[in-house]
Amino acid sequence: MTRLAAYGENGRRVGETHHNATIPDEVIQEIRELHEEQRWGYRRIAKALGLRWTTVSKICRYQRRACLPADWKRPRQAKDRPAA
Repeated sequence: MTRLAAYGENGRRVGETHHNATIPDEVIQEIRELHEEQRWGYRRIAKALGLRWTTVSKICRYQRRACLPADWKRPRQAKDRPAA
């Protein structure tokens, strides 16, 4: 089975397919909905989801996880990379 990764307009991985991502895309969407539609504060969201309030605030202000996928493709493996 081939796994696809999301890539942004700049050619870098984005969203939960990024190698440093620890929060799934569904949780990111839930955070933004709670803040924008339900008018919950950062600390209330953070406490409910077990996250730091600074992380929640950066997500809500689109400073984190703001890029949308422009393309989906198979990520490169170590064997695919040219030898240095």
